[in-house]
Amino acid sequence: MNNSTIILNFSIFYLHRTKFGYNQTEMKERAYIITGPTASGKSSFAHILASKINGTIINCDSVQMYRGIESIAASPFAERDLSDDIDGIPYRLFSILPLTEQISVADYLNLARREYEVAVQGGRTPIFVGGTGYYINALVNGISPMPDISDENRERARTMVANDINAARAMLPPEFSATDPQRIARAIEVFLQTGRHLSEFQNLPRTGAVIPNAVRILINPDSNLLRERIAARIPEMLSGGALTEAGAVIDSNWDERRAIGAAQLCAYLRGEKSYEECISDWINKTNQYAKRQRTWFRTQYNPNIIIDHIPTDTDVKKIIK
Repeated sequence: MNNSTIILNFSIFYLHRTKFGYNQTEMKERAYIITGPTASGKSSFAHILASKINGTIINCDSVQMYRGIESIAASPFAERDLSDDIDGIPYRLFSILPLTEQISVADYLNLARREYEVAVQGGRTPIFVGGTGYYINALVNGISPMPDISDENRERARTMVANDINAARAMLPPEFSATDPQRIARAIEVFLQTGRHLSEFQNLPRTGAVIPNAVRILINPDSNLLRERIAARIPEMLSGGALTEAGAVIDSNWDERRAIGAAQLCAYLRGEKSYEECISDWINKTNQYAKRQRTWFRTQYNPNIIIDHIPTDTDVKKIIK
């Protein structure tokens, strides 16, 4: 593919993939999902699209929901005052949580549904933007019913993960592959509460999808270009205050492993890594994350539109033509 290629996959309409070409009624869905690997340009693309179609941007990135780490999270609000809008475009579910709180996917889904409904009722087009696969999956497919967890078991699970994450994982079945501490703690709290593994509940029928028929856009540039953009973006994050944010992460006891960049900067501040090692590790871990995202998009995401380059205004015009 060359640098001007957009591929449309209208499997939900005609069960085939075609080059650009469609009629207006095909794209009149009530919501969009814009996703892609980190540093792919999805946030800028979504903002431009929102400005053209009276859109509301709704976050589906788990790290960008936290307040006080906007630069580390590459949030649209990095180096900006926190607000309800940017250039008159509503932004929702960004920087809404203090570092001392955690939420489940079910909590996120409830918040996302509320913002979707507010946008539609206000005559705006909901545009979900982010790269967190399990949030996107929940938006499109819903979630399986889960048991209520007592505060005691929730706290026990988090303490176990914080004290020895490997010992905590040993409680879970071999097929549990997640490495994120929050997801491990979630699986353990379910086991502590019920004596049953999380997968048993996950295999139950799903309910509660917010946007099963959204137009799904994947921005997926060449991996070499992404590596260049990742390396160039980290100095910008540092100049935006990422080191100060890492200090706040340490002070709040937030699990720094949940955000690439936070873990490396915190290690530097504690004297566990040199500055050069910190930056090198940050770049490497971000590239590894982008690779995992690509795998998820390839196996779990069914885009209607694929943009195989850093998107431009021209791409937006093609989408809304």
